[in-house]
Amino acid sequence: MKEVKIKKGEIIQRSGELGTKVYHVKTGLLRSYSIDNNGKENVFMFAPEGWVIADTCEPESKSSLFIDALEDSTVIVLKKDLEREKQNVGALTKRLNALQKRILMLISTNAIERYEYFIQTYPNIAQRVPQHMIASYIGVNPETLSAAKAKRLKKGS
Repeated sequence: MKEVKIKKGEIIQRSGELGTKVYHVKTGLLRSYSIDNNGKENVFMFAPEGWVIADTCEPESKSSLFIDALEDSTVIVLKKDLEREKQNVGALTKRLNALQKRILMLISTNAIERYEYFIQTYPNIAQRVPQHMIASYIGVNPETLSAAKAKRLKKGS
């Protein structure tokens, strides 16, 4: 384990790399994403303070995701080995629960419900990430996100 400072915009993992790490976020904000054949970024996950972010759990598998810093961040870098992962079961469980809920949300809800899910899952980062990244995360285009947010505000007043 070692603590590392990462600058905003720095990519700490690239798709296709071997021997990737697990990152526990102490301060800042990371995201993982893929890039499709058309060059479009698809946000997979955000990791604010206290969250863990990684790609595959198999130490010798190639990564399929990029991980970068959306803010200057401090992370604890963990090697992928079973004993260390056992020590971090709480953080990994939180990550797995969030991912399972996200998959269910993507296949069974509309844009407004997806945005509500995002706000519930990440209550402190909606103002910290660009709207196009939130739209990517919930699987809609930025215009649909704007419309969903407007409906949400109208419903709340």
